[in-house]
Amino acid sequence: MSTTPPRPLSLTERRKAATQLDIARAAAELFAERGPDGTTAEEIAHRAGVALRTFYRYFRNKQDAVAPLLAGGAERWRARLAAAEPGAVPLREALERSITEALSVPDEAAAEGLRWTRGLLRAAAGDPALRAVWYRANQESEERLRPVLAALAGEDADPLEVRLAAAAATDAIRVALEAWAQTEAPPHEAAPLAARCLRELTGGVRLFSPR
Repeated sequence: MSTTPPRPLSLTERRKAATQLDIARAAAELFAERGPDGTTAEEIAHRAGVALRTFYRYFRNKQDAVAPLLAGGAERWRARLAAAEPGAVPLREALERSITEALSVPDEAAAEGLRWTRGLLRAAAGDPALRAVWYRANQESEERLRPVLAALAGEDADPLEVRLAAAAATDAIRVALEAWAQTEAPPHEAAPLAARCLRELTGGVRLFSPR
């Protein structure tokens, strides 16, 4: 099985993504300061430096605005996994390596990103709409992971095994981040916790077993 490399983003698409990320960061900052209930879409737009109509062009409501931040980590580890050479290392090892690299904190910007995630997951515990955004981000991540795993597993891979592997891997990261967010552990402890959850949850998945 082969996958078509994604086409480069156009300038317009890059600008759109940058604006969405600016809004997402503004929303995360305000949620951390005031909580979702104490924050309005107008305040998020003002903090991001965009018009309210621009906010609603990209997001349906204030909770949706943080989706780019919540999905960013998954995008990074899928990209790392997709770049792996099929068969070079066992699939579980390639997946664990990509997740560990994506959650690493080589600089303060990466650490700050994880701290934002912690704040959002804590806020989501008391906000059903924000929690729904988090669950949707994980569901979309699982769906996008399937073709990546299928390409690495090879043409003979059972589609059901691929789907189970994608679900197990996605849930491993979700559980790890949720558990880490409820503690005061420093950002660099998120990656090893995610690796542990991955090993635990994929232990019975045949796609990751030696053939």
